[in-house]
Amino acid sequence: MSIKSILTEPNKVLRQISKPVEKVTKDDQKLMDDMLDTMYAANGIGLAAIQIGVPKRIIVIDISKDPEKKNPRFFVNPVIKNKASENATYEEGCLSVPNQFAEIDRPSQCDVEYLDYHGKKQFLHADGLLATCIQHEMDHLEGVLFIDYLSKLKRSMIIKKLSKQKSNTAIL
Repeated sequence: MSIKSILTEPNKVLRQISKPVEKVTKDDQKLMDDMLDTMYAANGIGLAAIQIGVPKRIIVIDISKDPEKKNPRFFVNPVIKNKASENATYEEGCLSVPNQFAEIDRPSQCDVEYLDYHGKKQFLHADGLLATCIQHEMDHLEGVLFIDYLSKLKRSMIIKKLSKQKSNTAIL
């Protein structure tokens, strides 16, 4: 298991649509293990494969607050089957949009069908933070970032700030 580099906006790879996984293989399981290590090392609660440059429809999530009681979840080819009509608002951040946060409205509940770590079909009813996190990570699979829900002005200000940070680190 290893920690991978997380791509940051602006980056064209983050805007790619991820491809479905035919069958969960040992390589996919290693990828999920690496994604989990990467997410934990970055203090995140979710990570999509595309964020480490792999355009596969795979996400990992762990919303447990206690590092002693980790509860990792693996979603391969996730599909939202139902969304609640009422929304919930959470302040979202993203490992690919470092140090930027915004309140985003999303459906408060969702039903997700997916393959687990072992390739077995699963169904999950999620609400609260888990529902928000699943929807946020699934957006990555479509090349969408949480900042895309913001006004054009706010989004461009964030992207400008991130571009400046990238060019300053490139100089170092």
